[in-house]
Amino acid sequence: MIVGLGNPGEQYAGTRHNTGFMVLDAFAKASNIVFEDRRYGYIAETSLKGRKVFLLKPTTYMNLSGNAVRYWMNKENIALEHLLVIVDDLSLPLGALRLKGKGSNGGHNGLGNIQNVIGTQQYARLRIGIGNDFAKGMQVEWVLGKYDENDLKTLSPSIETATDIIKSFVLAGINITMNQFNKHSNG
Repeated sequence: MIVGLGNPGEQYAGTRHNTGFMVLDAFAKASNIVFEDRRYGYIAETSLKGRKVFLLKPTTYMNLSGNAVRYWMNKENIALEHLLVIVDDLSLPLGALRLKGKGSNGGHNGLGNIQNVIGTQQYARLRIGIGNDFAKGMQVEWVLGKYDENDLKTLSPSIETATDIIKSFVLAGINITMNQFNKHSNG
């Protein structure tokens, strides 16, 4: 199960906090599949070389992402080692990618909620840098702000790489994927 974090609704489209949604949208477009509005999220399914790929964009809003993740993991009987969460990260430069097999939530409310609801940090996550070029006290405005044209030029290659990371994760697993992609990341 590949989960892209973000917030539902037109007002959040193209915002930094919706980078996870943007990656899943790019993957779905390249795979020629469409998301359906289902319980707790937008769902799409495909397969890669015979392996089922379940995509989830939670509609629970970022801070309650764990509810959607737990529901769909249980419903689809998805093992923890087959979960990859894609999330924006303030601490990485714009477009930098960092893949980890487990770890803390790093202060990210979406990851924090998933960790609390499923009861573990032992799941893979792909962090995508959104930079932190904001004035003190303006973090919320930054993450909910929209990418501009220059940002998107920087981010687009990273989104393409993230779709390759998804494919590798599904086909080869987290360790091989980390070895292959983390050495090339600029974060």
